[in-house]
Amino acid sequence: MDKKRCEWVGDSPKMIEYHDTVWGKPEHEDREIFKAILLDTFQAGLSWAIILRKRENFAKAFANFDPKKIAKFDEKKIQKLLKDKGIVRNNLKIRGTIKNAKAFLNIQKEFGSFDKYIWQFTGGKTINNKRMKTGKIPTGTKESDAMSKDMKKRGFTFMGTTICYAFMQGIGMVNDHTTDCFRYSEVSKL
Repeated sequence: MDKKRCEWVGDSPKMIEYHDTVWGKPEHEDREIFKAILLDTFQAGLSWAIILRKRENFAKAFANFDPKKIAKFDEKKIQKLLKDKGIVRNNLKIRGTIKNAKAFLNIQKEFGSFDKYIWQFTGGKTINNKRMKTGKIPTGTKESDAMSKDMKKRGFTFMGTTICYAFMQGIGMVNDHTTDCFRYSEVSKL
């Protein structure tokens, strides 16, 4: 019998794999959290399916999502990235990612880990929503508003409340799997 999934997933193998193994699962590893920030930055205004198809190319282009290396990218590297057809070639997003890497490292230094900083916006635990339909999922909440405001104050770019909420869903700060999805109960127990 086929598993019941959130209706947004569709039948793309990459979307199914992402939904079943990543989306909504609480993430506490700093490098994986930075990866989510980077991918969400590039996703702004595009479909998530495009970003998932290019995920491996992003890993190659952006030093396997290592914020220490990305923070050191220079103009020569930026120009190379702007010619890389394997990624989304957006000048503002590339430059924003470098800026975000620097802000990320500053927060790590201040808090000891980015994980400690970012999870404070949900009190250190996943908010388990009980949504029956995908259409009931908001594009922002008071938590994503607070996160966005604080991240911008700390030097992040491309981190508006909508991107912050999508990021929170992706790393499991909120569980927005619909209640009929097989992942809902799995994630709510984590």
